[in-house]
Amino acid sequence: MTDKPDHLPEYLARLADEEAARFITDGLLAGKDNVPSIALNQATEPLPESPRRRLRAVRDLVDDAMYIHRDERPTQADAWLAPRLHAILRLTRAEAADPTLWNYLSLGVAPDFVVWRHLSETTKAVNAQYFKGPHHKQAFARLWWSAELFRNGPAYEPVVVACGNQDMLNTVLRLDIIDHRPTAQALVRLLERGVIRTGRDANALAKVVNTAAATLMYDVIAEDVPRDSNAVRMWIEEGEDGFTVHHRPLPDGPAEERAPEGSVELLTNKFAELFADAQVRGKKADQEGADRPLTTNDEAARP
Repeated sequence: MTDKPDHLPEYLARLADEEAARFITDGLLAGKDNVPSIALNQATEPLPESPRRRLRAVRDLVDDAMYIHRDERPTQADAWLAPRLHAILRLTRAEAADPTLWNYLSLGVAPDFVVWRHLSETTKAVNAQYFKGPHHKQAFARLWWSAELFRNGPAYEPVVVACGNQDMLNTVLRLDIIDHRPTAQALVRLLERGVIRTGRDANALAKVVNTAAATLMYDVIAEDVPRDSNAVRMWIEEGEDGFTVHHRPLPDGPAEERAPEGSVELLTNKFAELFADAQVRGKKADQEGADRPLTTNDEAARP
């Protein structure tokens, strides 16, 4: 299995797409080869040195995630790792939109994590987009952006809920509507209340909510408060000062005001109505099976 790099510099760096592609080999995707870390670091572009860009803090967090979830399905690491990665990597949105940083994290810092987390049981390989891909697919970008878009002000609890449903994470993260905070919080609230339970539910909800956005204009009917750039700046400056994020307790995000409760509740109720009318693949068959009277064979199959 792919191991952690044997050479780790002190600070994070950028790795251009064309350079990253050279290191994404069939052997790496199969989890059989290691990344030649010295050669890779020779192909990087350095970032300005800063305590918030210390590589070791991220590497220690990844090691902790794999250790804590070593006896579980790797998917369960997402909900734990996403808020903590966001709190340690204190980035502006402009910085987080740079794919070269995520290329470096996946190949130069933690290729072993990408293989551990995303190796397919079916194909016995990792999709290359988990190493170098769009923000909703790349192994570390998807976690950071999930935390950024699902946090409610400083509270990361909604991130934990959202990342606990893989289809919510994989489907909703690519939609523009998720940038509206009351929309994001309403989706999480439906998960918390058990209205959305399965991956099929999450996919159906995302489809109807995204379609309805064209006419309902969520940002008009459910207003949000303005984003607090000063709170974000101060939070980032804490990282510049070497602020330490402990792994076990859930950290705090930027001290922004939370999404208005009235707006969140309005959209929660609206989305519940939309979902009630949604066509969820397999739901009708499942319900018919639940309502069908038990046969002799059914009784015999019960434990």
